[in-house]
Amino acid sequence: MALALQTFATVKDANAALNAAGTRYLGGGTLVVRAANEGDVSISGLIRSTEPSLSTIAVAGDKVRIGASVTMAAIARHPHLGVLAKAARAVGGPAVRNMATVGGNLFAPAPYGDFTVALLALDAIVGTDDGEASIETFLANRDGNRAIVTSVSFTLPKAASFRFLKVSRVKPKGVSVLSIASVLKLALDGTVTSARIALGCMADRPMRAKAAENALIGRSLTKDGIAPALATVNHGTAPATDPIASAWYRNEVLPVHLGRLLLA
Repeated sequence: MALALQTFATVKDANAALNAAGTRYLGGGTLVVRAANEGDVSISGLIRSTEPSLSTIAVAGDKVRIGASVTMAAIARHPHLGVLAKAARAVGGPAVRNMATVGGNLFAPAPYGDFTVALLALDAIVGTDDGEASIETFLANRDGNRAIVTSVSFTLPKAASFRFLKVSRVKPKGVSVLSIASVLKLALDGTVTSARIALGCMADRPMRAKAAENALIGRSLTKDGIAPALATVNHGTAPATDPIASAWYRNEVLPVHLGRLLLA
């Protein structure tokens, strides 16, 4: 089936075109083109925008804005985004990273969307043609979203406070069994003063491990200190069973890998 592609100079015009039935936005195409190739007959046309801000990375001090069309490869090689390079490189192989975009990753269903897990831990703000929203709000409502994502913004963490782990069966570019990202702040005595832990593949979209976060507060990153967090990290999870792993397996190994991440 042939797909019509329309290109617009502005996001506003592209967004208006998305009101037509059967249209989808085309970023890198790693999701929507594959869906069309696999027989999704609901897709009849593709819309894209060449507005320059979609493809720019702006870093001012510790404030970062990444355009929605920026690729994983561009993030991985950016001189000021080294702390996120591991998360960007977790997305597919080199060919996929050259095409996969930040905006597209926000819509990737489990077991994909590893970079979005990192953005959730970073408490990112998602910009759309309709305005801005916290990434948690965006993810909760993304199925009904028709506004084009324009950017993600966040405060760049210190390298020591940000941690990311992707678990897969095939190295180095296999699909995720699960992924975990965390941003931890420690007091001078080494106890945790704040924690954000994001999980991938433990629901149909990235989620916070809020019970584990709360259990870490006031604790040290030792085997005994993190034990309450490991005991509660499965609260609220609802992983799928797929060809990569069963729901049971994902729940069983999640505490193990969170422990390794926290003690690293």
